Amino acid sequence: MKKFAFIGAGSLQFTSSCIRDLLTFPAFKECEFALMDTNRQNLDNIVKVVKKILYTMGCADTCKITPTTDRAEALKGADGVLCTVFNGDIDIWQHEILIPKKYGVDINVGDTRNVSGIFRALRNIPLMLDICADIEKYCPNAVFLNYTNPMAMLCGAMQKHSNVEVTGLCHSVQGTIKMLASWLDIPKEEIDYKCMGVNHQAFYTELKHNGTDLYPRLRELVSTNEEIFNKEQVRNEMFLKLGYYVTESSGHNSEYNQWFRKRPDLIEKYCTHGTGWNPGVHAYSLDLRKGRRENPQKQYDDFLAKDVVTAKSDEYAADIFNARIGDGKPFIFNGNVTNHGSIPNLPPETCVEVPVVADRMGFKTTIAGELPAHLAILVNTTARIENLTVEAAMKKSKEMVYYAVYNDPLASAVCSLDEIKNMCDELFEVNRDFLGDYK
Repeated sequence: MKKFAFIGAGSLQFTSSCIRDLLTFPAFKECEFALMDTNRQNLDNIVKVVKKILYTMGCADTCKITPTTDRAEALKGADGVLCTVFNGDIDIWQHEILIPKKYGVDINVGDTRNVSGIFRALRNIPLMLDICADIEKYCPNAVFLNYTNPMAMLCGAMQKHSNVEVTGLCHSVQGTIKMLASWLDIPKEEIDYKCMGVNHQAFYTELKHNGTDLYPRLRELVSTNEEIFNKEQVRNEMFLKLGYYVTESSGHNSEYNQWFRKRPDLIEKYCTHGTGWNPGVHAYSLDLRKGRRENPQKQYDDFLAKDVVTAKSDEYAADIFNARIGDGKPFIFNGNVTNHGSIPNLPPETCVEVPVVADRMGFKTTIAGELPAHLAILVNTTARIENLTVEAAMKKSKEMVYYAVYNDPLASAVCSLDEIKNMCDELFEVNRDFLGDYK
């Protein structure tokens, strides 16, 4: 019987989809699900959710649920670990969105990069390394899959400073393919692609159907169909100007560069009226989190009121676990791994998002090749800032954090060096309980 530990199990979306997906594989019809969360209400709720999934999928008598608030108990003897933790709730996260706003840095989500993502990384890197230390102690051979953002910085820290087999997963790669397939009226399974870069800023350098390049057709569609263009205004504008489509929503991408959020008129034009799920309005993620905090029970009640979907989702996690510790069928996915030359024109120590093969022997990073030169400029800036942030976290260096934010595309487009330093100092102050003593 395999054991899967879910750290931060109260995350309904990821826990429910992964458990449901695991049960679609014969190798996991009998297993133990150790559900760990520090929030007792969320833990009680996710136990009810998992029980319903097991019953619906005919595994109520063959699978075991172990709920716990103790991370060590969850990890002991685990074969697979899935992490969706969040260190610091809305009380701290709101400061990382509202303080930059005082300086003119308008944040949409703030969980991946920019000044908000950088401080989120500083808060979460110590926690992630603590989890890795526990994995090394209680289940050293476990496969560790991370869903917590900022993905590249957290995975980069874990890959550099632990001995755990860890990769990070994001659904933006396959999610974007699903979106483009619907626009082009092609079954998503028939689209062949190569996607490479860093998390949330990876580009489809190849996009084909039956050997034919889809980019000319996509360019014509995006440039002539106003309804399609408005679904992803930022990403579609980037595609028309840069020539390649980027992963992750318009709202996220609007804060990763210097082009869309540095002036109110640009925010109004590109980040306000889009019809996709996240066009880029200020504090989108904060408003979403506030809604869940006001009624934390709602998402669980909504799930329990509906029939369980038994079909496998597009998430990678269960396929990876099956390849590594199940029936061994190799699985190709876009994972977050140390570069080591996979993308030669990015730094070798960078955590990149590239095609990876999982099998019984481990994770095998493919040679993705060079990014087009103009994209490499953009992604290099991101990668080097993320590397610097990881180093700052390990050395507890204020100066390195300043350097990282000085070079952030959006912050540097809006603020002076002195303003950036003052903004960072305010964020250091509100994060004091999480960060400790930075010198």
